[in-house]
Amino acid sequence: MFDKRYYYLIKIQYLGYRFHGWQKQPDVKTVHLMIDRTLKFIFQDTRFKTLGAGRTDAMVSANEAALELFIYNEPLQDFDAFLDVFNLNLPQDIRALSIEEVDKEFNIIQDSKLKEYHYVFSEGQKNHPFCAPILTTILEPLNVDLMKQGAKLFEGHHNFKTYCYRATDKGQYIRTIESSEIVDNDIYTANFFPEKSYVFKVVGKGFMRNQIRLMVGCLIKLGRGEVTLDYIEDTLKRESTEVMDYIAPASGLILHSVNFD
Repeated sequence: MFDKRYYYLIKIQYLGYRFHGWQKQPDVKTVHLMIDRTLKFIFQDTRFKTLGAGRTDAMVSANEAALELFIYNEPLQDFDAFLDVFNLNLPQDIRALSIEEVDKEFNIIQDSKLKEYHYVFSEGQKNHPFCAPILTTILEPLNVDLMKQGAKLFEGHHNFKTYCYRATDKGQYIRTIESSEIVDNDIYTANFFPEKSYVFKVVGKGFMRNQIRLMVGCLIKLGRGEVTLDYIEDTLKRESTEVMDYIAPASGLILHSVNFD
């Protein structure tokens, strides 16, 4: 018997600090696992499947992530009612933002145009422990002005093999970064945040394993005086064989938005 499928795009937020990333794994709590558990409780005997727009690592958060929901035979009748019951049953560190119907031609992985990631950090002091889930503390002073110059070097079409964890000779490392900059943080605020913090903002079509954290690691090394601007330029050349040895902590990384327009 033919099963009719209905297709929906759902936007979600989550705090990744207690999760072992997005992807389901044996014996650990992940974002995808908790979403599917909640949907199974809501739908009862209705068949469904979910597919994420991408993966985030352990402790990485999302201001706006996306997943596609496939439902068999019975369509959703009331989107507002669905969001209400979905949020009622999700854990408090995951929230559904919106839902819209899409057609069978929609591909959540291929149709995502651009992703914007933020990496939130401060330097030079120990911060309130409540900052830990979304802000990385670099205890020693950093030359942030120099780091801002370094961040701009990532923009454009480059070889990012240096910034892929455990890169092999078979990967596609020539990628385009649409924008890359460090700005003063006025996006993520709380009364326990340090007076001064920063956001590394990077926009691109897709990113490789730990790419952004390796880019931040290089910028931190630049701010410490361990590498130079010329070093970053050299790592982005086609012939570069450099391996970045410092991965910035995961908890400062946030998937800010996914664009399907």
